[in-house]
Amino acid sequence: MNGNNVEVKPETRNHKGFFIEQGLYKFMGVDQSGWALICVDDATCHYVDPDNLEEVSEELIES
Repeated sequence: MNGNNVEVKPETRNHKGFFIEQGLYKFMGVDQSGWALICVDDATCHYVDPDNLEEVSEELIES
């Protein structure tokens, strides 16, 4: 899944307990503590539980 596009499941919270806006994110990897790093762009990233991610197929992105 590394480098792929993902979406977050409804009501996903980040590592600080704040809700994450639903949308398309780029999956960057999982850190040593088990949090998945996802980014909207170079400046906006979040740590979330990897179980709250859903991989998005390329066909859906191009439509």
